[in-house]
Amino acid sequence: MTLMTPDEYYKSIQRDVNLYMFGEKVKEFWKHPIILPSINAVKKIYELAQMEEYKDIMTARSHLTSEIINRFTHIHQSTDDLIKKVQMQRLVGQKTACCFQRCVGFDTANGLYSVTYEIDKKYNTNYHERFKKYWIEVQKQDLMVGGTMTDPKGDRGKRPNHQSDPDLFLHVVDENDDGIIVRGAKIHQTGFLNSHKAIIMPTLTIRPGEEEYAVSFGVDITEKGITMIYGRQSCDTRKMEETKLDIGNFKFGGQEIFVVFDDVFIPNDNIFMKGEIEFSGELVNRFAGFHRQSYGGCKVGVGDVYIGAAALISQYNGTEKASHIRDKIVEMIHLNETLFSCGIACSSLGFQREAGNYEMDMLLANVCKQNVTRFPYEIGRLGEDIAGGLICTLPSEADLRSTEVGPFLKKYLTTCDGVNVEDRYKLLRFIENLTMGVSSPSYKTESMHGAGSPQAQRIMIARQGNLEEKIELVKNILDIE
Repeated sequence: MTLMTPDEYYKSIQRDVNLYMFGEKVKEFWKHPIILPSINAVKKIYELAQMEEYKDIMTARSHLTSEIINRFTHIHQSTDDLIKKVQMQRLVGQKTACCFQRCVGFDTANGLYSVTYEIDKKYNTNYHERFKKYWIEVQKQDLMVGGTMTDPKGDRGKRPNHQSDPDLFLHVVDENDDGIIVRGAKIHQTGFLNSHKAIIMPTLTIRPGEEEYAVSFGVDITEKGITMIYGRQSCDTRKMEETKLDIGNFKFGGQEIFVVFDDVFIPNDNIFMKGEIEFSGELVNRFAGFHRQSYGGCKVGVGDVYIGAAALISQYNGTEKASHIRDKIVEMIHLNETLFSCGIACSSLGFQREAGNYEMDMLLANVCKQNVTRFPYEIGRLGEDIAGGLICTLPSEADLRSTEVGPFLKKYLTTCDGVNVEDRYKLLRFIENLTMGVSSPSYKTESMHGAGSPQAQRIMIARQGNLEEKIELVKNILDIE
């Protein structure tokens, strides 16, 4: 059994990478105050997997090696695996209150597993065996693998091969007997910097004449030609100040990276798709389905913490007994559990692919994510309502510590007996952080755009909704020919 400890993970990512932030190259990124909370969030996954009380949820037995592995490296073998995935994601969300960054690679692997099998079946290629060999090493070493899909896209009204710059979609620019050379960029890459490896996918269905864009491969993030640019988040530089209260969630945080691939060489053994255009859309859809299922867990876990914060601030404010406050918290719980119900439902109705792995119900996974684009906004609105306007106007921690004005703040920010003003500060900043700050990077905004925009889910719901079958139901009841 190989389960990496948090300390082992932290040491394993201490290597040279080509990373920029604020226009300057970052050295020893694992020490940077803006980046460190995102690393802590990943470390929490490794910590939970070591704890006996969470072993059933956080670990699984590999069908590839028969060893106990971290569930974030597992290929689903049953509907029970799909359900435990969602439960695991809720748990980690509860423990970090942010994006813990390991879901994208997890979902990529599960989508790619069946797609490579089907490509091989049609074309007699060996992508599936390559991928299994690649993934066995991931499981044995308990590596964190990022998943990368989103291209810059350029002019959205034009196809990849009609862009003024062909690199606006990542593509193959050259190849030889040993492998391929790729060029392009991937944006919004969750946890890419904190990963050991990454798997790259197309961002849309590739058409005839665009074969160079139908490419999927694995790569080490230290590979020559990869440049990373750290994405800004609201209030991010607060982490660089000599403060703790102003940060909000000062332990954990998310991370998004802009990744440039400037003529990166990919050896044949790491290539999982190359030009098989008819499978590109299927890979996009399967990954998206798995990732939309994920939001029924991770966002629910963060929601649990947010609801707890709203309830606690009502106690600090002395409003917890007001009927409208109680009703708002009930509504927050109702919406959050509805999201969880969707995640569990699409998992429970999962099915087995020909490759042997299990996939969630695609329609319900998209319904799950469609709800995630809406419900966290209402949960967030209700929490902000309960907290009050101080989450936007609270003076700084430096003011609270000031000998000149600090006494005023402590005097006039006092609420109920026994409530420490500093604890109230912590809580108000935490709520601010979740709704407007650097948590996921934002509980609300990331819920909107993560795993595809709302319209992407509506397209899939239209495809999966079986409208003609519903029409036939009416005809049969009414004896309409």
